[in-house]
Amino acid sequence: MNRKIIFFEDHFIEFYQEQNEKVKGKVQYVFELIKQVERVPQKFLKHIEGVN
Repeated sequence: MNRKIIFFEDHFIEFYQEQNEKVKGKVQYVFELIKQVERVPQKFLKHIEGVN
C-alpha cells in the first residue's frame, strides 16, 4: 500500500520548518508508516483526533 500525503495550504510546512532535526525525524517516520502500512497503529494518530 502506498498512500499519498497531501498538505492543506502551508500550515504544516511552516510548522515543520520550525522544528529541530530530532522532531523532523519523528515526523518523517510517522509519515512513512502512514504511507506504507495498511493498518496504522492507533498510538501514532490518537493525539490528533478532533483537531481542526
